[in-house]
Amino acid sequence: MKKTITLEAIDPIEIYGAGNKILNEFCSYFPGMKVIARGNQIFLDGSESQIEQFGNKLDELIERRKHKMNLTTFDVEDIFDGETSPDSFTLNVALAVRALKNREIKRIILTRPAVEAGERLGFLPGDLKDKLDPYLQPLYDALGDMIPIRKLQEFMADGTIQIAPLAYMRGRTLDRACVILDEAQNTNLGQLKMFLTRMGANAKFIVTGDASQVDLPNKKDSGLIRGINLIKDLKGVSVISFTNEDIVRHPLVTKIVKAFDKAEPESEE
Repeated sequence: MKKTITLEAIDPIEIYGAGNKILNEFCSYFPGMKVIARGNQIFLDGSESQIEQFGNKLDELIERRKHKMNLTTFDVEDIFDGETSPDSFTLNVALAVRALKNREIKRIILTRPAVEAGERLGFLPGDLKDKLDPYLQPLYDALGDMIPIRKLQEFMADGTIQIAPLAYMRGRTLDRACVILDEAQNTNLGQLKMFLTRMGANAKFIVTGDASQVDLPNKKDSGLIRGINLIKDLKGVSVISFTNEDIVRHPLVTKIVKAFDKAEPESEE
């Protein structure tokens, strides 16, 4: 998808910064999207969700400029800090890619539990990779939005980016890496502990999950909420909670979630 944004009633250099320093910082939050600035026009080429978020955040940056003398890269960080894109996992992947690009880490590892949603792995066709790929496909999709396919293939071939089911994390120590666990609501407490204790030097571990979407046979087995309560007060641990109001997908999605949330208590009566 392509789009052109025209800056009106403002000098572009006030938003771009000297040598495009502010604009470059802003664009670093959108890896995989092509951005070209010419005069007061910004040309975008990327996914629909990224382009929508780019426009919204640019509006925030312009509004912030109205209330202060000059913008800095710290203003860019502020408007992105703690925000969510189409989902929190996608934002975390974007930040991990940015850290890799800036050589703050040497690899990205994405993982999720392979929960059998009505199917058993043994009855699925193909080898182990074929059996696991359906569970890991959302991770491939998220990366595909951030990194050109050829570069992504290179990263995966040399191990710079790794995608694996949670069980494959056992016994590893991961340093200088950004490691993201997706769908953590489908882990039990022991699995969550195993994941978090893989942390090596200069590593950042990120856990995302939705306690309302547990796919385990017994929903009470989910270790996400229990795990959060155990570690939330530890120094170095941050917990960010989102509500229905934070959904940034199609506007109808928020209404659908609220409708289902309202119906669930009634079905339990």
